[in-house]
Amino acid sequence: MMRLAVKQNSFLYSGCLAILLVLAWCPVSGVADDESVVDVKKPEQPAERLVVIVRGASGTDEYGELFDSWSDRWVKSAEAGKVKAIRIGPVGPRNDKLRLPGTSEAADADWKLIEKTLRDAASQARSKRLAELWIVLIGHGTFDGRSARFNLRGNDVSAQELKKWLEPIDCPIAIANCSSASGPFLKTLAGQNRVVMTATKTGAEINFARFGEFLSEAVGDSKFDLDKDGQTSVFEAFLSASRRTLAFYDGEGRLATEHALLDDNADGLGVRADFFRGVRLVKKVQGDATVDGRLAHKFHLVRSDSEQQLSPESRRLRDQLEQAVIQLRDRKSSFDDEDAYYAQLEKLLVDLAKAYESATPVPKFR
Repeated sequence: MMRLAVKQNSFLYSGCLAILLVLAWCPVSGVADDESVVDVKKPEQPAERLVVIVRGASGTDEYGELFDSWSDRWVKSAEAGKVKAIRIGPVGPRNDKLRLPGTSEAADADWKLIEKTLRDAASQARSKRLAELWIVLIGHGTFDGRSARFNLRGNDVSAQELKKWLEPIDCPIAIANCSSASGPFLKTLAGQNRVVMTATKTGAEINFARFGEFLSEAVGDSKFDLDKDGQTSVFEAFLSASRRTLAFYDGEGRLATEHALLDDNADGLGVRADFFRGVRLVKKVQGDATVDGRLAHKFHLVRSDSEQQLSPESRRLRDQLEQAVIQLRDRKSSFDDEDAYYAQLEKLLVDLAKAYESATPVPKFR
């Protein structure tokens, strides 16, 4: 009876905390002539977020038009999310010949511009002026059995070169390689505090990849918000894009020639969208590996209004506590004493409620 009572009390308390969380998120509005005063500290200037959109060589005009439309969607989503965007590569399907204004033809110009942009990003990250980096590769790719490359005008960029340029950057990074034969980039670029997505699972999937089209549509559109928190995470965008890609091939009566992967636990193995129903894992992962998707679910190009109210410190604390709740839930079956499990859960939920409360302005009355 005592265990049942504790369990019921824990659920009741969790329900109360859920109400507190909702209340904590409700914005406080003031009227000029009323007696309420909202004490709000001026927030610190947040560090910049950056999206680097690399549009590769077209190959044909038809592909070039597609790549331009995908790039344009990323730029519009970045603008909607108040994120700085840098475009590298041709604009227009017929602009494949590399000639920069005022210069002679330079076969490595795009390659050098990527290197310089990431070198600058590393400097910004070291000085804490860069909070988050996104890299999007839109175009064609190749794999010769040893090295995977993304096709640029002139010299291509390899997975190993990108790995080297990214090593000094210590802020969270999300990378989406939307090209054919992109699978080997996953293992090469996987790392701590890093999300890597590829349009294909191997370098042998060499046909034109459509994953990038659906990803560009989903990443900035709240209608692809699967958990209904008012914003679409890169994890949700990946799941939606992967499923819509396979639906395209089914609708055309064709065998799918691409199978997208996502890795964010640094093991370089990746996971497919069919491991999840909604955002919930429904298939077992191999061994004791942590489940991919948890870090990716914290990346939002376009943040909700309530998310924007959180300071970087509050968001970091919130993410740590939510991660602790998930890890505790995953270990529930290992508890011999169910009461001990609910006691730990209760403490985490209380801390989480306090984190939300401290991040929300509270009205003071005179």
